[in-house]
Amino acid sequence: MAFLELKGVCKAYGEGSGRSSVLKDIYLTVGEGEFVAIVGFSGSGKTTLISTIAGLVAPDRGEVLLKGVPVAGPGPDRGVVFQSYSLMPWLTVYGNVALAVNAAFKSLSRAARDARVRHYVDMVGLTPALDRRPAELSGGMRQRVAVARALAMSPEILLLDEPLSALDALTRAKLQDEIERIWEDDRKTVVLITNDVDEALLLADRIIPLKPGPDATFGPAFKVDLPRPRDRAAMNHDEAFKKLRGEVTQYLMGVGMERGAEAGETIALPKVVPITQSDPPPPAWRDASKSAIARGYVEFFRLQKVYPTPKGPLTVVESFDLKMRQGEFVSLIGHSGCGKSTVLSMTAGLTTISGGGIVLDGREVDDAGPERAVVFQAPSLMPWMTARENVALGVDRVYPHASKGERRDIVEYYLARVGLGEAMDRSAAELSNGMKQRVGIARAFALSPKLLLLDEPFGMLDSLTRWELQEVLMDVWRRTEVTAVCVTHDVDEAILLGDRVVMMTNGPRATIGNVMKVDIPRPRTRKALLDHPQYYAYREELLDFLEACEGGAKPAPKMAEDNDDAEEAA
Repeated sequence: MAFLELKGVCKAYGEGSGRSSVLKDIYLTVGEGEFVAIVGFSGSGKTTLISTIAGLVAPDRGEVLLKGVPVAGPGPDRGVVFQSYSLMPWLTVYGNVALAVNAAFKSLSRAARDARVRHYVDMVGLTPALDRRPAELSGGMRQRVAVARALAMSPEILLLDEPLSALDALTRAKLQDEIERIWEDDRKTVVLITNDVDEALLLADRIIPLKPGPDATFGPAFKVDLPRPRDRAAMNHDEAFKKLRGEVTQYLMGVGMERGAEAGETIALPKVVPITQSDPPPPAWRDASKSAIARGYVEFFRLQKVYPTPKGPLTVVESFDLKMRQGEFVSLIGHSGCGKSTVLSMTAGLTTISGGGIVLDGREVDDAGPERAVVFQAPSLMPWMTARENVALGVDRVYPHASKGERRDIVEYYLARVGLGEAMDRSAAELSNGMKQRVGIARAFALSPKLLLLDEPFGMLDSLTRWELQEVLMDVWRRTEVTAVCVTHDVDEAILLGDRVVMMTNGPRATIGNVMKVDIPRPRTRKALLDHPQYYAYREELLDFLEACEGGAKPAPKMAEDNDDAEEAA
């Protein structure tokens, strides 16, 4: 008998013409002790699916069986962790976890319950924050409380709806390892929703794609027949891992292409035809972006940032030295708190420089300016304005001597390039998160910046949308070759985008620990990346560095030779 079984589950919301079918004919059988990863993307109905298994949502048709018994409501035998945590704001970290433990283990002594709470709080690294309330915690810390609470209840089946997506890479890796250890020790049945293929390959026995809704259904299952325990570094050399990773990724990319084609056929948008369709950007853009300096176009010299604290000055970044040639794309990677975004913010002129300096095109950076365009994780758009108007705000300022027609050409050119040629007149409030970020990218390129600064621009998006926008970014960058710096925590993204990857040591006193040159021909695509013979070697070098930084270690810097290489290549 199957431990968990879904038979023809269907679920829709709304009534009449507003009715939306989310899940259709979902069949799933999970054996006792099996670990299943369901790879779902935005709009695929993944949260509805987990809620149905948890008994929080009743299916319209079909049934959910747990050990042969129909699920009629929530119960302590199912531990659930959602992407968005639900904590009692008036309780401490200890109190939130104890609330669940006290309810599930009433027969245990007070001391035993106390020990259980403290064990799972420590497991997620929150012992120093034991007495803090949710309002005093970061988003990632709050999610760790939710994970600890679910694990502390020792449920028969663990239902995880992207529980680690808000966490930094180190904490995410730690909890992945802890989840696997618990699964190995207790052989709990686990259903994990994730948009991270590597996470699924590391943890699961099977990977099942959930196609995007409406009428979401399962795609073909991929058996993960890799020996356990699975070591991240060792898997990088495993041909079976590489082959399976490629198969899953290719399938998901195919789903994305299908989704994009269907969206173009079904969504009724204003028929706005871009004026400029040729490869070269409009003349006004080319004139504004010219520079006589190629070598040493951007120079960071002994860059330092110090913040005052009650306990004295705190040096976040020190001795950050880097030279970039014009047209170079640099990826900046490191663990959370290593100062990546601080460097980017100083470069943008949004944060004051405590020591050293930054020179761009022969002029020292001392404040913000339109010659440095920034794309943040969450684009700041005027919600009442259209996509066209949001981009035009900057264009009208940057091209004061261009004609109205030339400025219009620039706006429409870049909106078309990011795939919004027919959505230019939709308000920002009507756009999905992915479409808003496309507007942000178009706006940045349309400013004809001397330097493009990207601060984890795809960090809030699901994998499928992130892959699509990486391709969009690469396509637009190829046509302009604007000098760019991208902060990311994603190893694959760093390799895909960068000519060089600059690795930062942990803070405080973070600095450059290593610089890796990426010798992969352009234009690049994710498929070409997976097929390139050097890809896994680059990936291993980055993973080794990040692992060496674990626990606050600071590898000896090895970047002088690479900086010289950059100068010679200019």
